[in-house]
Amino acid sequence: RDVVSEVAMFHDALYEPTEKTIALLVKSLVGRGDAAGAEALLESIADGPLADLRHRTTSPILKLYCEKGEIDAALRLYHKMKHTSRVVMEAGTYSDFIAAVAENGYFRSDSEPIDGAKDLGYNPASGPGLLDILISDMAEDVLDIPEESARVLRNGFALGFKESGLSTVSHTENLTYTSTLVDDAILVADRVVVDHDTAICPATNLTLRLIVLEEEQRVHVHDTLLVMASEKSKVYTAKLASRGRTTHDNAVQAEQATQILTEFSQWLDTREGKPYTAIVDGANVAYFGWGKINVYQLSLMVTALEKHGEHPLVIMPQKYTRKKFYLRQGVTQFLSETERALFDRLKEKGQLYIVEPMCHDDMYWMLASVSNQTVSTNGESMHVSKNNDEGRFPGLRPMVISNDKMRDHKLDLLEERSFRRWCCSHVVNYHFTEYIEDQREERNITFHAADIFSDEIQGNECSGGVIAWHFPVREWDANERFCLRLPQ
Repeated sequence: RDVVSEVAMFHDALYEPTEKTIALLVKSLVGRGDAAGAEALLESIADGPLADLRHRTTSPILKLYCEKGEIDAALRLYHKMKHTSRVVMEAGTYSDFIAAVAENGYFRSDSEPIDGAKDLGYNPASGPGLLDILISDMAEDVLDIPEESARVLRNGFALGFKESGLSTVSHTENLTYTSTLVDDAILVADRVVVDHDTAICPATNLTLRLIVLEEEQRVHVHDTLLVMASEKSKVYTAKLASRGRTTHDNAVQAEQATQILTEFSQWLDTREGKPYTAIVDGANVAYFGWGKINVYQLSLMVTALEKHGEHPLVIMPQKYTRKKFYLRQGVTQFLSETERALFDRLKEKGQLYIVEPMCHDDMYWMLASVSNQTVSTNGESMHVSKNNDEGRFPGLRPMVISNDKMRDHKLDLLEERSFRRWCCSHVVNYHFTEYIEDQREERNITFHAADIFSDEIQGNECSGGVIAWHFPVREWDANERFCLRLPQ
């Protein structure tokens, strides 16, 4: 006896149904194997206030259709879910659905079309083209997948392409690595390690792409940073006040912080002269490997960038440019006249921007990386191509020189996709060799992009026209992907 569903039905008989009671009734019908009945229940309220149901209500029905092999009904419901604004489909839902379509043979090039697919707008209605449509849908909503979804996909395609010889795996079994090139006529549904330096997949020999911020996303980063400046200032001043330190009104401080950052943005956009191609996170570079501010190291970085053909701008908190400043509990640092003279030299060259107290320097170097620098660029691109004749570091400009992992900004700066694209396309990490005798002596500095291929689902066309898809997997290492390519 299903007491929960009976209670839900009794509630709805007396009152208006709620999303919770509908979800309970759906769960009860699904538990009895009645996917059609559960969908009919949703259809019965299609014109009412609950027409826009959530993922948790619809996904169990989709999963049951998939388990029963009723792919035409599954596709119909999937299509409805995709076009319902409140249904945000998760990685597991997409993977279960795509794996079920694969297991039932509908991605084979000789497959019959799925009944009703063309009426829903799916053309082609089967074969590799349908797979590309469905994974493209998935890539719009999902950046990476859990390991269990990689197993589900592997099993679905192994069962749908039995001639491939791929074995299925249990829910606790690790996928094995494919490290050699796989013939185009053979299915790939394997774990691969993409080469960190070349971005080449060993199974397909394809080069994965670095997907950069779109213009709309870049503008969003810029505008969001201005909002963040205000919010972070409020948090900072509140923290100081809680420690008994006198501060001005939080709202006033926040407004001032936003105004100063806005003025910095306008200055970048209207200044004349050479555009800045490298934005240096001054505090990060000066502090790297020392536990204190090393101005000589910062100066070496600027010199190295200039030798590489860059025009750097150092962003530095005012605190660290003073003669004396508090570093951390129990530690005060003093800058020598020589060190302060290095700051003066950078100022004279127009390569130092000092961030005022109560403002966050990270907001400044992040914003500078997405600035148009309209006047100084005169509309010309600053980006540097691979294998350029000048030997410059390839990629987008301005690049950000920092080893900051930016954990504080990942969630509150942007939606995840934009944040990943910003990091991948603008952030360049560095490493100094150790000095031998004098910290002021010239040292070798190596630069490397934080990523050379994007950390999101992407498809790339093979020579025969089939798309190979690569999925980042949350539990795997950064360069590992689940690779999926249909036989040609």
